[in-house]
Amino acid sequence: MARYEVPPDPRESELRVGRKRQMRSGFFDWVSIVGLLLGLIVTIIAIFIAWQMANTFLARESLDVQPVTEPTIIVLTAPPTATQTRTPRPATATPISPIVRETPTETPIPENLPDEVGVGVYGQVANTNGIGVTVRGGPSTDNVRLQLLNEGSVALVIGGPQEGNSFVWWQIQLEDGTEGWVAADFLVPAVPPEEDE
Repeated sequence: MARYEVPPDPRESELRVGRKRQMRSGFFDWVSIVGLLLGLIVTIIAIFIAWQMANTFLARESLDVQPVTEPTIIVLTAPPTATQTRTPRPATATPISPIVRETPTETPIPENLPDEVGVGVYGQVANTNGIGVTVRGGPSTDNVRLQLLNEGSVALVIGGPQEGNSFVWWQIQLEDGTEGWVAADFLVPAVPPEEDE
């Protein structure tokens, strides 16, 4: 019976094997020894330079620093301004007028003024401490702000009341035709503008 033999690998020819052996035996050993010597020389030089730099740094004289005993206070001042001098006026006798106290006159309340704000009644902005009240697009503080009415402004109430955001709201119409909503806390009954003097 025939015996099976593994054929030789064509990549491993005798020629290549010979070259590898030649490189290993001669050139490779020489290169590794030279590289090792060069690396050792470079390392010794680097250690020597680092040692010299450390000695130079440590050999410096320390700075003469004196401790601060008291803090320095810097006071900023404005440049001097020219002062004006007044020439004295001669004293003249001023007659003293007697004090006259006027009694305040009460504003008459019109007879046709309603007791409370309602539809068809004019309302005047009040109780805002001079700030004024915001006119909104709907009966809630979440609605868009249309404008600010100054304290004392008068507008016609055309709708309401409606509740929203813990306020009671009245729909008003301004003289220019703008319509919006105002919180009832800031409106009091008022005289129509044409009757107001």
